[in-house]
Amino acid sequence: MCVNYKPPTRAELLEFMHSRMNAPDDWPDEWPITDWPEDTWQDRAAPIIRSGVSPDGRAEVVIGSYGFIPKSHLPEGKKSYTTMNARAETIGEKRAYAKAWRQGQTCLVPMHAFREPNYESGKSEWWSIGMADDALFCVAGLWRTWAEADGSESFSFTQITVNADEHPLMSRFHKPGDEKRSLVIVPPSEYDDWLSCRDPEVARFMLSLYPVELMKAWPPARKPVAEEGTPQLF
Repeated sequence: MCVNYKPPTRAELLEFMHSRMNAPDDWPDEWPITDWPEDTWQDRAAPIIRSGVSPDGRAEVVIGSYGFIPKSHLPEGKKSYTTMNARAETIGEKRAYAKAWRQGQTCLVPMHAFREPNYESGKSEWWSIGMADDALFCVAGLWRTWAEADGSESFSFTQITVNADEHPLMSRFHKPGDEKRSLVIVPPSEYDDWLSCRDPEVARFMLSLYPVELMKAWPPARKPVAEEGTPQLF
């Protein structure tokens, strides 16, 4: 599962919203959002894209806490409860996610890369996984709201994962013998369909692995390289 990723900067997200999400020219003026940490870990703030509340349902950005149930909202007596990733196979049955899933609270989580443990060297190394062309990309997520003690409203989100035992790249991560999982990278052509989907069964059908030839991965402190015309797996 993914517990850490690199989100875009505010400027990068603004450009992305104009070029990929057809944001109107005055959109930045409607977005009084400050910056967020350069790396996203559990309970850190990060941007997500969801269908907006305007009549046309135009996509909007909100800042949410990574992990569907933030530590500040854990049930009494619960000291640890990881909800950064939701399994596609059980997302509709798990109490933490079922209501938001049935209500179609889908979102896109924009990022440059996500990180997973690789054991091929004999020890755990946190590799980065991104697009072969270095483009910003989005993974499938689910969002919800929380009522805060001061009367305000906050957001949280989770990322959705699928089995990756047979994927040429994503099967290289996690401990030997463990099931291989991958975040669901949403193709740009399906951004609008994912955000507007309100049928859980249709949404589940959209959750699939991304083509390996469009991806690359690299170990810590090394730049990704590959021979021309081959999948970038290093």
